[in-house]
Amino acid sequence: MPPRSSPGRRRADLVQELDWALRDLSTSTVMSASAIAQRVGMGANDLKCAELLVRKGPLTAGQLAEESGLTTGAITGVVDRLEKAGWARRETDPTDRRKVIIRPSPKDAQTVSGLYDTYTEAMGALLGRYSLAELTLILGFVRQLGDVHARIATQSKDAPGPR
Repeated sequence: MPPRSSPGRRRADLVQELDWALRDLSTSTVMSASAIAQRVGMGANDLKCAELLVRKGPLTAGQLAEESGLTTGAITGVVDRLEKAGWARRETDPTDRRKVIIRPSPKDAQTVSGLYDTYTEAMGALLGRYSLAELTLILGFVRQLGDVHARIATQSKDAPGPR
């Protein structure tokens, strides 16, 4: 006779299943971001940085590094490529000439928005299935998950590499 499952065992199984489902989600998110970026001839990090500039407005290079989780050295390369492609421009900060502000180009907002039309439609259809209470719960979970990912990115960036 098989052992009876306990609530603790069911919970552990569900947590494991959620962990794998979230890893699958992470992989599919990276793959879809890469596919979208390829449509406009960029890498996924470059497109995500362009998207951050559109959503958050002009940022200093340090702020863009912090928001994206990339190093300041990596951001220099990203901004170089975005500027060369006409997606962003550098400006000297009028209050502190040592700082550089990165602004999205005017076409950037329209282009980034259009790239995500299919995603926005699909998300609208999916989220339309949930009640207001369920959406509130999902939103809280997604925000906390974003915080976890940001913390892991920071810890990973600061950790020594494999020996």
